[in-house]
Amino acid sequence: MLDQLLNRAENTGDLSLEEIEQLLNLEDQSDIDSLFACAYRVKTRYVGRIAWFRGIIEFSNICSKDCYYCGIRRSNSKTQRFTIPEADIIESAVWAWKAEYGSVVLQSGERSDPAYIDMVERLIKEIKERTNGELGLTISLGEQSEETYQRWFDAGAHRYLLRIETSNPELYAKLHPADHSFENRVECLRRLRKVGYQTGTGVMIGLPMQTTRHLAEDLLFFKRMDIDMIGMGPYIFHSDTPLIGYRAEWEIPAKKLLNLGLKMIALARLLMRDINIAATTALQALEHDGREQGLLAGANVIMPNATDTQYREAYQLYENKPCTDENASMCRGCLQRRIEKIGEQIGFGQWGDSPHFAGRVKSSGL
Repeated sequence: MLDQLLNRAENTGDLSLEEIEQLLNLEDQSDIDSLFACAYRVKTRYVGRIAWFRGIIEFSNICSKDCYYCGIRRSNSKTQRFTIPEADIIESAVWAWKAEYGSVVLQSGERSDPAYIDMVERLIKEIKERTNGELGLTISLGEQSEETYQRWFDAGAHRYLLRIETSNPELYAKLHPADHSFENRVECLRRLRKVGYQTGTGVMIGLPMQTTRHLAEDLLFFKRMDIDMIGMGPYIFHSDTPLIGYRAEWEIPAKKLLNLGLKMIALARLLMRDINIAATTALQALEHDGREQGLLAGANVIMPNATDTQYREAYQLYENKPCTDENASMCRGCLQRRIEKIGEQIGFGQWGDSPHFAGRVKSSGL
């Protein structure tokens, strides 16, 4: 029965909500391994066995949001706030370019004040100029107006990651204060597509009050929104957040949580074939080779940290984040060895754009 289901998924990418939930609930490790192997075959066929590097630069932990799960939420007075000087942000990007990373990701807490918007625009333009336009640029900077998205796109950013965190409005409301709008976050994804970005989103996996039905619905939400790239990972508790009160009741054992995260990657690959999917750092927080397992389950993007080490400890969205004490050169060499060991190549010096995005643009006649 499972073989027939996976064979159909591999050949057609067609799975119902109930079938997705069934696969998320697999418990026998041999069955889970069959799912991963199926997803890896689809990955090999549609995007190849290449891992694209995105050097992530976490340049500020100042945030206007107050999400109940996040370590850098506005109300967390224990966090030491920082914004890296612009010159240092640019130098980190230049280092990534010289190290043959095809792209970088600029990420920070969410802000939408004019000074911040202007700063990001300057950063994008300067990074593009300093790298001769050769460095791909993804930004992950939260909810903004269409005008702001357009300004940053015109400055040179071409990919945008805005995680939805959950596609279920009721669960979203339980995870955020009343002034945080699920509808606005979804609308921002539409704005990003309208402007012309390769558009990415993602969810947290293993949240308090979350069910496998929620996760199955998340995957169908991604497909319905025609997403180009996905960055999602296991939810790991942070002691200085309101959700810590749910830990005793809802925390999932590390191995089970890792498997759930990997199953989500595999199912996203089966359903959406030619998109880019990240093997996130949170996988490595659960097992030392979690990111490699993510690649073998269907992911094709790795985001090594290119942030100056003096700032990493303060950018803790969750606890026990790995590699906070390794400099960028160490991360590059370590990851290269680990990825090549599992038979994957690294797409050095290339943007690694989503094939799905290219097909979407072509079909729209743009």
